[in-house]
Amino acid sequence: RFHNNKKPQLQKNKHPILQPLSCLFVSIKGMSKDRMIEIRRQNCNPMTMKVTYYKKPVFIHQGYMQWLWDVDGRRYLDLFAGVATVSVGHCHPKVTAAAEQQLKKLWHTTSIYVYPTLHEYCEKLASHFPDPLKVIYLTNSGSESNDLAILMARLHTGNNDIITLRGSYHGGSPQTIGLTSNAAYKYPVASGFDSTNTMCPDVFRGPWGGSHCRDSPVQTIRECTCAQGHCMANEQYIAQLKETFATSVPNRIAAFFGEPIQGVGGAVQYPKNYLKDAYKLVRERGGICVADEVQTGFGRTGSHFWGFQGHDVIPDMVTMAKGIGNGFPMGAVVTTPEIAASFAKGLHFNTFGGNPLACAVASSVLDTIREDDTQQNSLRVGTYLMTELAKLRDKYEIIGDVRGKGLQIGVEMVRDKASRDPLPPEAMAEIFEDVKDMGVLIGKGAIYGQTFRIKPPMCITKEDVDFFMAVFDKSVRNYMERR
Repeated sequence: RFHNNKKPQLQKNKHPILQPLSCLFVSIKGMSKDRMIEIRRQNCNPMTMKVTYYKKPVFIHQGYMQWLWDVDGRRYLDLFAGVATVSVGHCHPKVTAAAEQQLKKLWHTTSIYVYPTLHEYCEKLASHFPDPLKVIYLTNSGSESNDLAILMARLHTGNNDIITLRGSYHGGSPQTIGLTSNAAYKYPVASGFDSTNTMCPDVFRGPWGGSHCRDSPVQTIRECTCAQGHCMANEQYIAQLKETFATSVPNRIAAFFGEPIQGVGGAVQYPKNYLKDAYKLVRERGGICVADEVQTGFGRTGSHFWGFQGHDVIPDMVTMAKGIGNGFPMGAVVTTPEIAASFAKGLHFNTFGGNPLACAVASSVLDTIREDDTQQNSLRVGTYLMTELAKLRDKYEIIGDVRGKGLQIGVEMVRDKASRDPLPPEAMAEIFEDVKDMGVLIGKGAIYGQTFRIKPPMCITKEDVDFFMAVFDKSVRNYMERR
């Protein structure tokens, strides 16, 4: 309402993108919005209508860096990045150039042949991992990566059972739905056998938590009486994991899957030593530890390139997708030579995994993260954003928690701070719609849909944060006045 009449002022030579944004929009003449919705209802799978977020849908036509335009030329600040997928920016010039160059050379061949882009990328990606994580399998999505990790874990250990955390999301394939712990994604058919969920160590909504538990610029509003260096909440949540081992799985398991920070679950963070203690228990029972970095990887958490590094652990396997290709469909599993050797007993082949075009794009993404100092920008801008959001949390009764690291951020909305009960879906929808109408796109998540998810392209600026803060403040205030 007050955003789209303003043209942004970009300082020259401060960014590789020097054109004024008003010059970037290309007008569209084509299918009407009514016709698109008609086709969406009749020909697209029914789920597309179910996941259409807004009362008044957004008809996206074009993107550039942190900006999106709809078919009418209306501009939006994108703080959701296609579900934490656009890592370095929509149509980033460097990545676009790499894709164009490869398109002119070779689109597709298979890994039965030796071609440069595959090997250049595998070497480059491996350099971002500590030993012994040096063997790479390339896939096409996060679900596919986690599917492969399940199979490899079971083959390597000779065990079947897998443990994940409640509220987790590890994919929507028949196998990974078993790992995913959110009823909204479940179907009433057999899937994902031998998967067990344990209590999520959520220090805001869970039974235990305090004001020093998590590795974040912003802590919970809960009081804490723990002595320095001692976390009672972590001990209690680890006790719950031990209870799961004692009651719900055999004494030998295949794996534990954990996101370093939950994504779809609402940017939930665990007590600082939880993953370290959990990994120890899993390995004592013959299992391997899998870090699902689909949303947290590639510098998004700011302090580290991979989310697991912030927990001071080294997993046995790492799965990734989304930001790996800046929106190009790609995924990967990185593991140890020992686990890879167990998997080599059979024949594994992936037609599209590691194709020349995907490798060229992903290689350019790694270069761009380094050249644009993207990880440091995530830390700097993300910390600023969370600090500003914490001020709104102190201002409004319905903002219960602000959490995250870098640009992996959650804002949990509540009826009131005392109860911590989730803000109802209709209230979330009002604020959500208002934010969109004022020119900003964010996401929603968590088990009850009560958390706003902020996971933008990692090129956003502090000026973008200031604009979003004005919009979000106004949207929450509008809701409070209506209520």
